[in-house]
Amino acid sequence: MIKEYDLVLCVVEKIERTSVFVKLETGEQGTIVVSEIAPGRIRNLRDYVIPGKRIVCKVLKVDSYGNIHLSLRRVSQKEAKEVLERYELERNAISILKTVLKEKIEPAIEEIKKQSSVYEFLQNCKSSPEALEKYMQKEDADRICRIINEKKEKQVEIKKEFKFSSKKPDGIKIIKSTLDFCRGNCEISYLAAGRYVLKMKSQDYKKANQEINSAIEKIEKAAKEKKADFEVKK
Repeated sequence: MIKEYDLVLCVVEKIERTSVFVKLETGEQGTIVVSEIAPGRIRNLRDYVIPGKRIVCKVLKVDSYGNIHLSLRRVSQKEAKEVLERYELERNAISILKTVLKEKIEPAIEEIKKQSSVYEFLQNCKSSPEALEKYMQKEDADRICRIINEKKEKQVEIKKEFKFSSKKPDGIKIIKSTLDFCRGNCEISYLAAGRYVLKMKSQDYKKANQEINSAIEKIEKAAKEKKADFEVKK
């Protein structure tokens, strides 16, 4: 169910005067008024959106009539990138299903989407391949698992920028010891004067997102304990 502040993938359908009408990935219709397209004065809406273009929007509200009001300007580049990366992962997962199931794909997708995205569901091939057999014949499930296990997946990278500083005499030591936990798929880089960026890589977007949020919470907790200044960039 779509709710306020959700990020949604849309396709522009038409532009009429000061409004843009889009179709959400879920099949529902949404509207973006000109003031929510971009900051500042807009002379020509088609400089920002054209019919057929895929865009990421933020849900402002769903009114009592079920109309979905959206914003394009309130979506950051990082948020748009993450949503589009998830879309590509989902599209590739569906493509694998289509290769094997052919005309039987629609019933399978319909059932799978009742519990998760197709991409997340197909990751079961790595832990419990038998889960796929509930929705397809065993030989089809085996073939899909072989394709997924042999496929070298592109890693997803999530970034979060934050500020971390300390006015104590040993402030540099405090910062260094706090940030020293990051290893493996986790990377913290210095940007400038108290600004850092945390990067988390994984083949699973959901896992990477959980891990980066956990890492940020860990840094914030340590900063409070050591009375250091900490802020996550929105």
